[in-house]
Amino acid sequence: MRQAGPRRVVFAPDSFKGTVSAADAAAALARGWLAERPGDEAVLRPMADGGEGTLDAFEAAVPGAVRVPVDVRGPYEGAARVSSSWLRLPGDTAVVELAATCGLGLVDPLRPLEAHTAGFGDAIAAALDAGVARLLLGIGGSASTDGGSGALVALGARVTDASGSPVPLGGGGLGVATAVDLTGLRPLPTGGATVLGDVVNPLLGAQGAAAVFGPQKGAAASDVALLEANLDRFAGLVPGGRRLADAPGAGAAGGTGFGLLAWGARMGSGAAVVASAIGLAEAIAHADLVVTGEGRFDAQSEAGKAPTEVARLAAHAGVPVALVAGVIDEGADPDASGFESSVSLTSLAGDPRSARSEAVRFLEAAGAALARAR
Repeated sequence: MRQAGPRRVVFAPDSFKGTVSAADAAAALARGWLAERPGDEAVLRPMADGGEGTLDAFEAAVPGAVRVPVDVRGPYEGAARVSSSWLRLPGDTAVVELAATCGLGLVDPLRPLEAHTAGFGDAIAAALDAGVARLLLGIGGSASTDGGSGALVALGARVTDASGSPVPLGGGGLGVATAVDLTGLRPLPTGGATVLGDVVNPLLGAQGAAAVFGPQKGAAASDVALLEANLDRFAGLVPGGRRLADAPGAGAAGGTGFGLLAWGARMGSGAAVVASAIGLAEAIAHADLVVTGEGRFDAQSEAGKAPTEVARLAAHAGVPVALVAGVIDEGADPDASGFESSVSLTSLAGDPRSARSEAVRFLEAAGAALARAR
């Protein structure tokens, strides 16, 4: 990296979930950097990996992208309907984001047994009704552990109990399921459906949806055991489900990856697809430094979330990359993931609460700290 003269710095963070969008995080980091080095060039490329902010990233990057409003059922029984949207890209491709229809930010308090993905399925159905030829399905940031059953039901599947009645939506309701009929599922669009995921976990087991992600969605230990048993039951009822349960990414979004695979969708790297859409590799090729980040950097980050994809592209271009995270888990190693330097907002703020409540302020401070260090 050049040590003198103006530098070109690419800011490509993911969202800091529940606090700051990817676009606002990129802008805050750039403001902090330019306060220390006003002569530098800041290039903003907010990232996403299939979770919160995926629609925003595509909308900002793809000329001609159009938001299409959609009204979907709420994320748990009794919840108000959700006014959301999907994104239509030129060429009749639809981007549908789970986080915007039934994500964690829409469930307060958390309902680990009742939360479901039916609203996500409603949005997918709306895109199909609009005649799209291809689906890109972002599934990060879910509030449920229902194996994607809610989305499948919204698309025409039947999940029934011993009396032939539909089971309650949500991971808890799968415990009474005795049959899964997928014959009424709507067909995939002609161009297929690609799942934009950010993890490679299987559906079941110690690395599965309930065990790894259930606690993040409010599940106590007893809830995790129940959800694991119910997902196992569901997988046994879905045609070919035992094989699909072991597929990388089947456990993503509380098992929504599994449900979409059962529909016929294929798994893809959310971060890689978004990076391609926003021209990130081209921006990095002419940079002196790349700054990326996310709310929590942990072992899951190293499995393919947005910062790791950014680091991969930077390494390929021979450009150093720095990480800014709300918190860096003790078990995570940014250096091993290719980051030349790293900054924790929690360390800057002194405590996690301040880091979250004043995230923009500390993102600016992180950008300034990185600039001073260079």
